[in-house]
Amino acid sequence: MQATPSLDRAAAPARAASPAGRRVTDAPTRMFHWLFALSFLGAYLTADGERWRMLHVTLGYTMAGLLAFRLGYGLFGPKQASLSALWRKLSAAPAWLASWRPGAARPAGHARQGQNLLMAGLVVALLAIVLPLTLSGYATYNDWGDFLGGDWLEDVHELAGNLMLALVLGHLGLIALLSVWRRQNQASPMLTGRVAGVGPDLVKQNRGWLAALLLLAVLAFGAWQWQQSPRGLIPAQPFGHTSAAHHAGDDD
Repeated sequence: MQATPSLDRAAAPARAASPAGRRVTDAPTRMFHWLFALSFLGAYLTADGERWRMLHVTLGYTMAGLLAFRLGYGLFGPKQASLSALWRKLSAAPAWLASWRPGAARPAGHARQGQNLLMAGLVVALLAIVLPLTLSGYATYNDWGDFLGGDWLEDVHELAGNLMLALVLGHLGLIALLSVWRRQNQASPMLTGRVAGVGPDLVKQNRGWLAALLLLAVLAFGAWQWQQSPRGLIPAQPFGHTSAAHHAGDDD
């Protein structure tokens, strides 16, 4: 039996208020986010020690590749993932700061706009710091410092790594603070792609296939790096250990 139009209209609000919520972040953006976060975490933890050098380098290359993907996706991808959306938020910063002048009118949502500006600024800073971080790492790994003189490339790489760690911690802290302030989990868009509430989905196509391709590309690159390294990415013994033992045996 066909439902009457009145019943269809009555059922529409129930569908809009589905517990699943509205989709606001697509699968490729979420995949990039978590691969990028895990790559930085792994690279930071393996920064010290010759044993983990190839894994550290591989994760650094992975971060550079992920950045290239995000820039391309932001330029040629869907509207909700565009870099221009971040730029529009940041372009409102001068007007927002001017509203703090004595006697200036502060529109409704002034505090929320400031929070969004801070979040957008942290995201842009995180993306921007990757370039000097990976370039200085590449230069250090290839001993460019021998030609340029001094150990300043290593200092730049370490400074960039620590600065990125500070930005990551600030990003996480702001998410936690806003989750308490707004009484809503601000991390859910990067976990499920959805936020609670009624209204249309901002993301019409989830593009799960592209997220799967991105994951496969990262795994394939890691496997290729593993094969190219004589000792793999996680050697059983530190570099130089075998040769040291060999020389010790020669002395005997």
